[in-house]
Amino acid sequence: MSTSYVYRITKYDPADRDDRGTYRGSEDVSSDHGPVEAAYLAAVTAFAEDTGVTLLAIRDPEVTGFVHFGVEPPVDGHGLRGLFPSDLTGYHDGAQITVDVGRELVRAMLRDNGAWCRLEAEDRFFVHIGYDQYMYIGSDRPCGHAVALTNANGLFAESVDGSPYDPDDDEPHQSRPADAAFWAEVAALVAQRGAVLLEEQVVGNHSRWHRLTSDTVPPLGPRALLNVWPDLYTDAPAVLRAMPPGFAGWAVLEQPDGRIHGFHADSEDRVGLAEAFAGARAAILLSLTTDDHNPLLVAVRPDDDGIVRARWPG
Repeated sequence: MSTSYVYRITKYDPADRDDRGTYRGSEDVSSDHGPVEAAYLAAVTAFAEDTGVTLLAIRDPEVTGFVHFGVEPPVDGHGLRGLFPSDLTGYHDGAQITVDVGRELVRAMLRDNGAWCRLEAEDRFFVHIGYDQYMYIGSDRPCGHAVALTNANGLFAESVDGSPYDPDDDEPHQSRPADAAFWAEVAALVAQRGAVLLEEQVVGNHSRWHRLTSDTVPPLGPRALLNVWPDLYTDAPAVLRAMPPGFAGWAVLEQPDGRIHGFHADSEDRVGLAEAFAGARAAILLSLTTDDHNPLLVAVRPDDDGIVRARWPG
């Protein structure tokens, strides 16, 4: 997303950068959870006010995945408790939120709580949070008052050419809509195979699982990425025994009560996996590696006008 004015906002004094722009000072890369963090949040409010923005859209939301790269450890609930229900309803691509809620999402990202997203207001405004307390704000206005306030609060608002966290328009994205033709193909697979497994991903690194045995489609979240997989295998112990060395991916289990859940599985945790598989009546392993990630069908739930706007990697 491009805007006329982009600022890199940090607690790092430009005077402490070397000739390549690398910071060499003594500031900690973690949030202080105090006055410095408050200055970052005040900057979000000030730039939004200068731009005239009152609502933001959540774009490309994620939660903690198989690997966490943050400096601080993730927390239970990904930093979203009090903002969204425990099932993450309302935290999805395109969701409209107030600047106040957006500011709390920024807080969670600064603290490496686990949640991450881009915040946007059409082509007028954006907030991106990177590693090590780097914040990028873009606006269609120069935001002189916000720049002055941010600097007065002890941060450094530096004009830059753009945000390194801009979405890559050259990167391929899933573009097939989950339309009538897609669901007809799903129905044909069900008729052929008896059942298929549907993975519904509304938020990056967080999936819900549905076993489809008819043409009845369960309620699905907005802009969800949909992967159709082969059905679960009824011999769960055999699935675990067949796990290859070095496996990393999803283990999806059906419990005796019919509930289906998935979790990140690592072949090195044989004891934990044996406990998780105990009592499961069906299971499947789905690799995360590119070469072995081969769903039967892939599509994205479009908006009501039939257009796919979510930016799921292709």
